[in-house]
Amino acid sequence: MTTQTHPVDHELIRAAEQVARTRCRGDNHTMAAAARAQDGRIVTAVNAYHFTGGPCAELVLIGAAAAQGAYELKTIVAVGDRDRGVVPPCGRCRQVLLDYFPTLKVIVGEGDRVRTALITDLLPESYIWADHQLDTE
Repeated sequence: MTTQTHPVDHELIRAAEQVARTRCRGDNHTMAAAARAQDGRIVTAVNAYHFTGGPCAELVLIGAAAAQGAYELKTIVAVGDRDRGVVPPCGRCRQVLLDYFPTLKVIVGEGDRVRTALITDLLPESYIWADHQLDTE
């Protein structure tokens, strides 16, 4: 686990909170995510809940970022609707985020104790999908 501290991107938290406040409605959309791309842009998304499962806000955000040409993300945060604050990514999201962005920073924690952690610190000794793919050359 890394002991290095990373600054918290409070603008990113505020962007996710704004989306949660204004776009999360009812039971279908209860989480919002915001990520900062390498070029500084902020991309946002909400989850798409369905009784059969459904993608978390972080996973929707990956697609939304790609649709906007943002293929490299630096930092991500998810927040809950109804002013629930920062919510850490679930296990599936941690694995997907690690596979897509192995150097990604994730904002976690509660209230005045939010902090920024590396995705590798949130999923230590993890399976790295890219390491197990056959070389196509």
